[in-house]
Amino acid sequence: MSFHVVIPARLASTRLPGKVLREIAGRPMIEHVCRAAAASAAASVIVATDSAEIAAAVERAGARAVMTRADHSCGSDRIAEAVAGAQWPSDAIVVNVQADEPMMPPALIDQVAQALADDRGAAMATAATPIETAEEFLNPNVVKVVAANGRALYFSRAPIPFHRDSGNAAFAGAARRHLGIYAYRVEALRRFAAAAPGVLEQHESLEQLRAFEIGLPIALVDAVALPGPGVDTEADLALVEQRMQRL
Repeated sequence: MSFHVVIPARLASTRLPGKVLREIAGRPMIEHVCRAAAASAAASVIVATDSAEIAAAVERAGARAVMTRADHSCGSDRIAEAVAGAQWPSDAIVVNVQADEPMMPPALIDQVAQALADDRGAAMATAATPIETAEEFLNPNVVKVVAANGRALYFSRAPIPFHRDSGNAAFAGAARRHLGIYAYRVEALRRFAAAAPGVLEQHESLEQLRAFEIGLPIALVDAVALPGPGVDTEADLALVEQRMQRL
């Protein structure tokens, strides 16, 4: 199996401006993400960005950056623009690794790519892990996914699946947290980017719901390794710094 990693990275961030250039353990966060991706089995790693500053940081780290437009509504659309210039075949597999996941396990990148390679009927693949606490289950910032037979059925910020008799108290063993990593075939990525955001995507503010609205099946696997904390706030940044210092 061969695949490529593309990391969508923009400078603008509502909660933590310029976060992908913030230093963690003496290196910009985007460099840590590139290093994690390069440690996977990917044939190539590209950062798709709208920022010359990010591109310069990526190239100083010895990685490759591709400039993209600034007006993309989501990371998948930015990746699609970068892939359009790569001339990869339509069945090539591309993995989207988020630029604010500096502790992304290379094994998880490989697993999601392999899941798509193994499921020829799927257009995309992603990963999930069991939800451990009621607080996590009820938190709208924790995206939940319901699946059957190895395929995702729906993603939501709401607590799903809902247990009719005991309400939200019976989440254990049934609820799963979606991990924000995706693999796509190039043709599926083209179809995704060509479609306007749908009603579900806009309501939930979840880009993966666009795939359902245009008929792209998504394979789902239980993650073999979990990412460390993503970075959205100063507190997240400090937590990641502490964890990396312990490694």
